[in-house]
Amino acid sequence: MTSSGSPQDLSILAELERKVLWLASWTIHHANHVRDNADGLKVGGHQASCASLATIMTALYFRTLRPQDRVAVKPHASPNFHAIQYLLGRQTRDKLEGFRGFKGAQSYPSRTKDSDDVDFSTGSVGLGVAQTLFSSLAQDYVRSRGWGLTRPEGRMIALLGDAELDEGNIFEAMLEGWKQGLRNCWWIVDYNRQSLDAVVREGLWERYQNLFRNFGWDVVLLKYGALQEAAFAEPGGETLRRWIDNCPNQLYSALVFQGGAAWRKRLNDEIGDQGPVTALLERRSDDELARLMNNLGGHDLGSIITAFDAVDHDQPVCFIAYTIKGYGLPFAGHKDNHAGLMTPAQMETFRKSMNIQPGEEWSRFEGLEHSAAEIQAFLDRVPFGSDGNRSLQAQRIAVPDNLDMTIQPRTSTQLGFGALLNELGRGDSPVAARIVTTSPDVTVSTSLGPWVNRRGLFARETLADTFKSERIPSTFNWEFSPKGQHIELGIAEMNLFSALSALGLSHVINGERLLPIGTLYDPFIARGLDALNYACYQDARFILVATPSGITLAPEGGAHQSIAEPLIGMAQDGLAAFEPAFVDELSVILAFALDYIQREGGAEPSERNWLRDETGGSVYLRLSTRSIEQIKRDMTPTLRQSIVDGAYWLRAPGPNCQLVVAYTGAVAPEAIQAVGLMAEDRRDIGLLAITSADRLNAGWTAACRARERGLVHARSHIERLFGGLPRHCGIVTVLDGHPATLAWLGAVSGHRVRPLGVEHFGQTGSIDELYRHYGIDANAIIAAAQVIAPGRPIRYLGAA
Repeated sequence: MTSSGSPQDLSILAELERKVLWLASWTIHHANHVRDNADGLKVGGHQASCASLATIMTALYFRTLRPQDRVAVKPHASPNFHAIQYLLGRQTRDKLEGFRGFKGAQSYPSRTKDSDDVDFSTGSVGLGVAQTLFSSLAQDYVRSRGWGLTRPEGRMIALLGDAELDEGNIFEAMLEGWKQGLRNCWWIVDYNRQSLDAVVREGLWERYQNLFRNFGWDVVLLKYGALQEAAFAEPGGETLRRWIDNCPNQLYSALVFQGGAAWRKRLNDEIGDQGPVTALLERRSDDELARLMNNLGGHDLGSIITAFDAVDHDQPVCFIAYTIKGYGLPFAGHKDNHAGLMTPAQMETFRKSMNIQPGEEWSRFEGLEHSAAEIQAFLDRVPFGSDGNRSLQAQRIAVPDNLDMTIQPRTSTQLGFGALLNELGRGDSPVAARIVTTSPDVTVSTSLGPWVNRRGLFARETLADTFKSERIPSTFNWEFSPKGQHIELGIAEMNLFSALSALGLSHVINGERLLPIGTLYDPFIARGLDALNYACYQDARFILVATPSGITLAPEGGAHQSIAEPLIGMAQDGLAAFEPAFVDELSVILAFALDYIQREGGAEPSERNWLRDETGGSVYLRLSTRSIEQIKRDMTPTLRQSIVDGAYWLRAPGPNCQLVVAYTGAVAPEAIQAVGLMAEDRRDIGLLAITSADRLNAGWTAACRARERGLVHARSHIERLFGGLPRHCGIVTVLDGHPATLAWLGAVSGHRVRPLGVEHFGQTGSIDELYRHYGIDANAIIAAAQVIAPGRPIRYLGAA
């Protein structure tokens, strides 16, 4: 197509706009009124939201987008997206007919559940918008290293509603974008001035405009369509423009719904008989007047194309596009139209107006004036569809089996993590080159400092370390450059997870694999949990290192204590959670994680451990600042595998085992001490080191399902570990986290369990004091053992 587009191309575009609106509306109608819903539940409308964006999305997908561009579609405009992909031959009729049904097209675009080339999942509002910003930064990071330069730069584009801008994470992302020198990012605001419950406040667009400009964005206002601009040029037109500009949002919406006669009465009443204005109105019928007043910039193809074509730079752009919610539908403008559905009678009228014959509702070219051959030829020339599969692939990076380092006799897993990364940073291995770290202003306190000293901070332009140039001594030599491998973020956990999501999708977005590692304080996972869930739902691949965990920072009080995070690690799909106690365990787990985040195989469980290890995913490491004595031992292949699978016997139980103590993480010294003190009074005690409650539980539940399907010999790792335990054996579990994390162990083979852990926060004090207060010290373990594994009194109870 030419820059402006031939008249025939523009005519076909206008027809496709109507077709997108029809297909989206019919898809929703079919899901609610035609397809059998056994429970009788109507699944919601969003026909109004689709209508708002039909014109903009038509201009984008059929003209403006290039194969390298990526789009986060407004969640409620999902039917538009699926309709467009259907017209381009990338979506099937079966999927459209199954919209919102089992394995049908998703109600919100999904990278992992939809088959029609979704770039970014959306649904939890605001997150897809921020994702485009961080994906642009990820693209800059990749290209700054000389990777992916054979492909042109892409624009990262978000389609969002004005009410979506209420989400705070969007503004957190904007600030980070300004600091990082954001480029190649467009946000297109569907400014229909309606949210789920209300009509938005007056003058909001001015606040948006000022805000975006203050953060360095170019702002393009699409307020008037071509019909309105032409009317403004007529005598009296400026008076009409002023009236439109001053009209309250609620009134404008109400008049849209009421139609041409209501527009005429209101304009005549409020403007009065002013000669030229009256003549301007009188020259138009009621229908023509309604079309004029509804002709906002966001519904005018020519205006939208001109605005998109006019962007000749790579700076971020915000388009504020005035639209009417429900444009072209019977409930356009009504404040209750968010979940509105056309009735069968209304849909029949709409079908006739679209020239769709009965039985031809799904036909791609039905109702269009141009021939099918002309339209197909046009679609074949659409730039967006010219490059085949847009989901790229990247080679896996070989990871060494061992991450060797000297382990200090007494240290913490947090310091061990920093030392392991520092050792990787010494060399020039492919793994080291592909690692990119990031942290929300806690780089030093999460032990990333040595890595950053070696690999530097990332920025598109080199910035010197002023302290170094001024000869001021510092333990950190931090210089910003395009070759740096650490992205320093501000204190916003939502941004951390959004950045990890973008970096963790680089292999499919940019065709270049990164190995992202993000660090934060364990308690503050909850502050960004929605974004973490979103990242996993997108199947982004990264390693999350959370430290300090539990009540390690006891003197700091409850604000820095994490209780529920182990349960989050177990429950979060797409995230394998580990909590090692010793640095040699961490070394094994980190090597596994660097490989695991690159796997993209089948989803069937492996019969060795019943985990979906071939599929891969992201990894969460829950580490501690508590320094403990390290174990000197050989890391055998069997031990290595058991650590990765989730548990191993630190002390194997005997044949007449009365008691097992199972621990996770930093409470290892208490568990070891308790077992030593009880050994004389309870027979054949076992000490189980659990490195991943998540993977143990996942393997067990998968094996249970396999047996229920008839695979009677299926056994998980934890079932094999417990295979020789007598039924009378009791289990005491303990961790610096919620006790429910390990309480399920009793269900594996029917043993009694006493789970110990932390259920409340807020206390300050030393670790010893708080372990004693919450009942996770050695004495509490012994007391629990005496109750759950009855026998003679344990002589050292109270002595620990």
